[in-house]
Amino acid sequence: RSNRPRTPMAPPPPPLPLLLLPLLLLAAFSAAEEFPRDGKVIDLDDSNFEAALSSIDFLFVDFYAPWCGHCKRLAPELDEAAPVLAGLSEPIMVAKVNADKYRKLGSKYGVDGFPTLMLFIHGVPIEYTGSRKADLLVRNLKKFVAPDVSTLESDSAIKSFVENAGTSFPMFIGFGVNDSLIAEYGGKYKKRAWFAVAKDFSEDWMATYDFNKIPALVAVHPKYNEQSVFYGPFEGRFLEDFIRQSLLPLTVPINTETLKLLDDDDRKVVLAILEDDSDANSTHLVKVLRSAAHANRDLVFGYVGVKQWEEFVETFDVSKSSQLPKLLVWDRNEEYELI
Repeated sequence: RSNRPRTPMAPPPPPLPLLLLPLLLLAAFSAAEEFPRDGKVIDLDDSNFEAALSSIDFLFVDFYAPWCGHCKRLAPELDEAAPVLAGLSEPIMVAKVNADKYRKLGSKYGVDGFPTLMLFIHGVPIEYTGSRKADLLVRNLKKFVAPDVSTLESDSAIKSFVENAGTSFPMFIGFGVNDSLIAEYGGKYKKRAWFAVAKDFSEDWMATYDFNKIPALVAVHPKYNEQSVFYGPFEGRFLEDFIRQSLLPLTVPINTETLKLLDDDDRKVVLAILEDDSDANSTHLVKVLRSAAHANRDLVFGYVGVKQWEEFVETFDVSKSSQLPKLLVWDRNEEYELI
């Protein structure tokens, strides 16, 4: 054996992923610098739009024109919503694009009017047509990025789910219900309700939601302090019928927002027209309607005050001078029948 000094062998080259790691870290750092998560509306154009899509999981984009009056009114709402959305557990960044100037970029995403609002989820666009008020914008977008169906493994997880869901949307919680039975409807009705399955829970929740056996699907309307329970059968049309009927509260206050929700419901509406839907007499009548609704789930029961929405009630030939209350059955087209 030779005792001459030898040049040590060079270490083997690092595997390819390790070689790429510095580049990936640099790219991530650059993206963080270019698109800071500071809750401000980000200005995008054709030079940085694709980079934003690549580095931001949930990106809400306002395609606007500087001369557009609706766009000018929307701007302060976005400024107000942006920091709230950025602070969510699943942050949503808000951005804007002058689509009048960068027309090619707007055209790529089918922008043909201003403002056009889109939520990009991992780069995939979904047009947003909901409310543009800051608080409602936050409420709706928070729902967009939530999982179709949440899996809850403990009492504390159920409590957190209920608290985070808030009061704006109904909730459907399956206790002892197989995930696969709920999954289809969690996706189908994602924009209108929260869905979850509870895998492990104490009897305290059975008392809270007033069910005595499993499997049970509980529908909760926190805003209206209403809840109902479905014990099955979890097959065919039975499950979806329960979900569809429970998307609306037992008695629906008719306004511009709830009227849109009726578009997806093919039931006829029993409508009570009141003088003022907030006075004591009306409150009593609404309780009577709620009792009737329990026994007639094949109908929607709603109420509206002349004071609250005179223009709407006039379509039924009712005015302030009419003898009230009036009760009618309405098919949500031109046809209605006084009861």
